[in-house]
Amino acid sequence: MNKILFVCIGNICRSPIAEGLLRHALPDRAICSAGVGAMRGYPADPLSVQIMQEQGIDISTHRAQSLAAWMVLESDLIITMDLEQQAHIESLYPASKGKVKRLGEDYDVPDPYQLGLASFRHAFNLISQGVDRLAGQLAPVVPPTTDYGFQSIWPMPTQIWSGAR
Repeated sequence: MNKILFVCIGNICRSPIAEGLLRHALPDRAICSAGVGAMRGYPADPLSVQIMQEQGIDISTHRAQSLAAWMVLESDLIITMDLEQQAHIESLYPASKGKVKRLGEDYDVPDPYQLGLASFRHAFNLISQGVDRLAGQLAPVVPPTTDYGFQSIWPMPTQIWSGAR
């Protein structure tokens, strides 16, 4: 999964935060965001920018864009903030079924737009939790290191030879 798309409504609050967090966690992936009702060309909400700056992540250059068919087709994984957005995308783009998922496995991320800093912090915490889980699922699996200082997918010699004497 190399091309990951985050989707919310206006593409100025939640999806830019999710994009920034996952891009920070997995810099080798192509990650972007869009909105089903995007405020095209608008920067990320100042409260989103502020919260991300507190995390050491700069999303100040973000500009909102509308969800487009080519984005859906080219994405390996599409992550929405709620079930309604997931259903909307799957209904608009039937070929997307199976690659559209909600960020919170058992929760929606409420839209904090124009609701103040506390709402943005709450949304950030939910987004962060979902992105952490997602990053863990998408991160490459690295075999454990042995005491010999190299990575090995083979059992330790003591596991192979323990009964042979």
